[in-house]
Amino acid sequence: MEKLINYAKDNKENFLSDLVEILKIASVSNNPDFQKDMNECAKWIEKKFNEIGLNNIKIYETEGHPIVYGDWLKAGADKPTILIYGHYDVQPTDPIELWETPPFEPTIRNNKIYARGANDDKGQIMIHIKSIETYMKTVGKLPINIKFILEGEEEIGSKHLGKFIKEHYDLLKCDYIVISDTSMYDENMPSICYGLRGITYMQIDITGPVNDLHSGSYGGGVDNPVNVLATIISKLKNEKGKILIDGFYDDVIPISEKEHKEFNRLPFNEGKFKQELKISELYGEESYTMVERMTSRPTLDCNGIWGGYQGDGTKTIIPSKAGVKISMRLVPEQDPDNIAKLFTDYVKKISPNTVKVEVSALHGGKPYSASLDSPAIKAAIVSLKKAYGVEPVYTKEGGSIPIVNTFKEILGADTLLLGFALPNENAHGPNESFDLNNYYKGINTVLYFINELSK
Repeated sequence: MEKLINYAKDNKENFLSDLVEILKIASVSNNPDFQKDMNECAKWIEKKFNEIGLNNIKIYETEGHPIVYGDWLKAGADKPTILIYGHYDVQPTDPIELWETPPFEPTIRNNKIYARGANDDKGQIMIHIKSIETYMKTVGKLPINIKFILEGEEEIGSKHLGKFIKEHYDLLKCDYIVISDTSMYDENMPSICYGLRGITYMQIDITGPVNDLHSGSYGGGVDNPVNVLATIISKLKNEKGKILIDGFYDDVIPISEKEHKEFNRLPFNEGKFKQELKISELYGEESYTMVERMTSRPTLDCNGIWGGYQGDGTKTIIPSKAGVKISMRLVPEQDPDNIAKLFTDYVKKISPNTVKVEVSALHGGKPYSASLDSPAIKAAIVSLKKAYGVEPVYTKEGGSIPIVNTFKEILGADTLLLGFALPNENAHGPNESFDLNNYYKGINTVLYFINELSK
């Protein structure tokens, strides 16, 4: 290991140079104007895979953006195989006027590199590429088998990845999947994320009279879709945050004592949290801490609402239509399709006959939870401790990464979420950044991880 760590230490300039190169490529996946840049980025990765000594390298065209694959499978059938997943596409840069430096001209300030994609996810995929390079340039081989799959559509929903995985099962089959696209809990606090919430996303559309009506002439005789919508929303949760949908909690697994203990290790500061958000009080279910509420309990939130007059001044009408979009974050054992049905049945039950109520399921993703006894997680804990010099913490993410369950369902493999970003690095926002300390320590972590997993 000493030889590997020394190579990584001596080659920081090279590691940084390649990170700067890939960050210069404007691989924005949601805009056809950047198609050339998307193809350029895929070819850049292909070239880098060749340089570090991977085999079976190929750019796979899809109906959308390309997928880049490469592997090294010479460790032997008795050694584990990991599939490293990441994405080379990035979010749009709007609002561009809020960037201190151009988003595709990487700039270093205070030991952070600022550019679109620095944190999400180019900086983190480069950690793995440079770790493999370190092994190949020093000992000429790896102690485990490695596969890479890097896609260009994560920021637009990975539209074609599920189909690709199904069609290339033999190519992608593995023992473990490793994804570095999450955050550490805090600075100098390396983390293992072992769970993600799922999601069910719904829309309610309410139609009353055939057109907007004069509220003076018709008020009191015709029901108002906005009023009905407000009443429906008010009956979805109580004042303490408990969701009132019939059967909603039937499949929820209680938070274990071990999880309670791990969550209590996290240094969550409620006062600082409120100050950062500029709110006076926190909110949520009783008997749960804020960390538990935001990562390990199901939720229901209105994401957008419309209906009636929105302009300046007054317009006295009974609107013809009103609507709302609602997301529900789910925890292990809750099924998004079942929750969609329970939501639909409940809304229909509490809706009056005076208006037409339509409920639509827009999309869903299953929650994910990995066993803390997984060999991959155990190897990652040891590796993080060696690289950072402190005991890592276990965390869960409140958000969703639906592709994790796709991997599980198709390949049958568990995912290790080994993230090196920080929560305050503005992923998706202006002035996105990545701490270079975590870039280099991340490379060391993966070097240790590969060695630990080989045992």
